[in-house]
Amino acid sequence: MALALIGVAALVGGLLYLAGHPVQASSAPFYAHWAPHLGPGTPLAVLIAGLVIWHGQALATRLSWRSLLVAGYGTAVVWTLSLALVDGWQRGLAGRLTTQPEYLHEVPGVTDVPAMLRGFAARILDFQPDSWTTHVSGHPPGALLVFVGLDRVGLGGGGWAAMVCVLVGAAAAVAVPETVRLLGGGSASDATEAARAAVPFAVLFPGAVWVGASADGLFAGLAAVGVMLLARGLTRRAPVAAFCGGVLLAFALYLSYGLTLLAPVVLAVVFLARRWRPLVLAALGGGVVIAAFTASGFWWWDGYQLVVERYYQGVASHRSYGYWVWANLAAVVASAGLAAAPILRRAVLARPVTAERLLPIAALVAILAADVSGLSKAEVERIWLPFAVWFAAGAVLLPPRSRRGWLIVQAAMALLVNHLLLTSW
Repeated sequence: MALALIGVAALVGGLLYLAGHPVQASSAPFYAHWAPHLGPGTPLAVLIAGLVIWHGQALATRLSWRSLLVAGYGTAVVWTLSLALVDGWQRGLAGRLTTQPEYLHEVPGVTDVPAMLRGFAARILDFQPDSWTTHVSGHPPGALLVFVGLDRVGLGGGGWAAMVCVLVGAAAAVAVPETVRLLGGGSASDATEAARAAVPFAVLFPGAVWVGASADGLFAGLAAVGVMLLARGLTRRAPVAAFCGGVLLAFALYLSYGLTLLAPVVLAVVFLARRWRPLVLAALGGGVVIAAFTASGFWWWDGYQLVVERYYQGVASHRSYGYWVWANLAAVVASAGLAAAPILRRAVLARPVTAERLLPIAALVAILAADVSGLSKAEVERIWLPFAVWFAAGAVLLPPRSRRGWLIVQAAMALLVNHLLLTSW
């Protein structure tokens, strides 16, 4: 059914185009161009997929937990880079964030950061001489600050920006399994088994196609680490982790307005941890970030209201809600991978409530809320990466004998998308 959804969305999108009602996405439901191709990353991507498929599960059970996380993170980085390099270094990585709508276009003009923050909201709306470019205007100033900061420390340009997105985005492959382990489920051995089962699926994440290289990949990795630190702070005597988790989750709100919808995942962590006192430290950490941005002259709510107006000044006003409200789900199926479908089915039907069941359900709630809002029509295979990474948390719900088959399906999805389509990220 999940696969059929992608096919139906593609068929209907094509028929609407022929009927003179284009859905404003060249290869709907994907924001991409049909362009079958191979590239320098193709052999490496196939090799990494094969190694994870045939050896990933065995290594996940044999390695020490720390060694497994190190190996998982390294493999996720190489998997993401290999997929990006299918399009070549310049087209697949270095040039992704340097186009006119992207963040790096505005970096040279930021000569005074405090002044930029004070005047940020005034430049959100379109059709002004100094309007921000599409991606800068569509996000709070934290996203632009990241790339300005990279430039200031000597890591300017598209290559460095893309590499940072990959390196931070791949952290989700560590953060998601570690969160499952921390939150537990039944006995400690059950929690460890669930966490270990999640690692190969978090590593071979089909959404890596869009992690390398998009700022949303960076958002996904940073937010996942924030959730993981919160889980550590709530389940262990780790006040620093709780504080830092609050800092990262609050900063995520200043990277993307849509990350407010990470709330179901955060609430799931709090519910499963059943400890409240460390939340004070997390709230304190988040409060520091909010106070800093507010004192600098940027009020989040004003920015959000202006972004909603800007959203309908652009192509969003020409994208049909009637099509995208369900075609969005087809796009996110490709990003999360088809394995998300049986994981969700089992998560909904199974008992008791554990991390591997509740985290995927929380991610689904976030996605449905974003979908119904109408503020994400198309491009969600990239925009919803921070939610899609959490479906891997439920990998243990798949029957052990079927997991290798599902890993093949996950890898095939990423490889097919990246070799048949020329994605914009």
